[in-house]
Amino acid sequence: MQDLNTTRDASRRRAPIAPLPTKEGVSPSRVWLPEGEWLTLGEFLLQRFEYLDPDALQQRIERGDVVNDSGEPQALDTPYVPGQWLWYYREVADEAIVPFEMPILYADDRLIAVDKPHFLATTPSGSYLKETALVRLRAQFNNPDITPLHRLDRDTAGVLLFCVQPQYRGLYQSLFQSRDVQKEYEAIAPAGLKLSLPSHYCSHIEVLKGVFLVRERDDLDANSETYIEELSRWQMDDESWWCHYRLQPTTGRKHQLRMHMSSLGSPILNDSYYPYWDQSRPIDDFSLPLQLLARRIAFVDPVDGEYREFRSLRQLEALPTR
Repeated sequence: MQDLNTTRDASRRRAPIAPLPTKEGVSPSRVWLPEGEWLTLGEFLLQRFEYLDPDALQQRIERGDVVNDSGEPQALDTPYVPGQWLWYYREVADEAIVPFEMPILYADDRLIAVDKPHFLATTPSGSYLKETALVRLRAQFNNPDITPLHRLDRDTAGVLLFCVQPQYRGLYQSLFQSRDVQKEYEAIAPAGLKLSLPSHYCSHIEVLKGVFLVRERDDLDANSETYIEELSRWQMDDESWWCHYRLQPTTGRKHQLRMHMSSLGSPILNDSYYPYWDQSRPIDDFSLPLQLLARRIAFVDPVDGEYREFRSLRQLEALPTR
């Protein structure tokens, strides 16, 4: 007889089919029920989501917003049965509204290109749920199958691509994995970069555990590369010099451009993470947008062989007027 735990592990590895529909662009979330000594679902949920108000959880249960794999509504006193998924709609209390439009640059039956504003996250995470590019698009096109092909930091504006139909997702994502996508960014940062330009900068970037930051390591081989070029420079009233840079990453590490510019002595203007993490800035403070823009994305379409190029129509606010 096959071991019960083995059967449950195999079930967990299979991609589950959500028994709840997408609601207002938000896909249902799920939580795995592991082996444990909980007697009821209520005991497990209150421990697993200890930050939730028990009364609020009860209200969600009573609305039928928590179901099992078969779509059957659950109750707080439902007996706890491990080895299955529990489905629910995630909620964010008092989610900050991002008061900026997200223009559609292009849309067909395979791809959507948007011009993402600063402060709008790409996908739901943490304090961001409905105020994300993905949820906005799914609601706008009434299509729960829309998925991002890559990501931009919440602080970064510019071209962001989405796949419309699941059967094409793998083809387009493989372009990013094989580095067959040309990506061009623009940034504003202090002059005096510790590098003769134009030039390539390489380093090993490591994601730090438990925090939303990365660091460079000199003792490991480089895993990131960025081409940096100066477009223009100007002097401010305080006699400091600033530059408009073109950045072309050939790899896609987390916070790569921000980390590289900071390491070279010219952190991007209004960067709240590098070189120092400013944790005092409120989540709804939109006064200091990071001066980083995903200007352009280009590639040969793997479906029809056509050359595709999408360009942001935005301008970095700190650029001097001419």
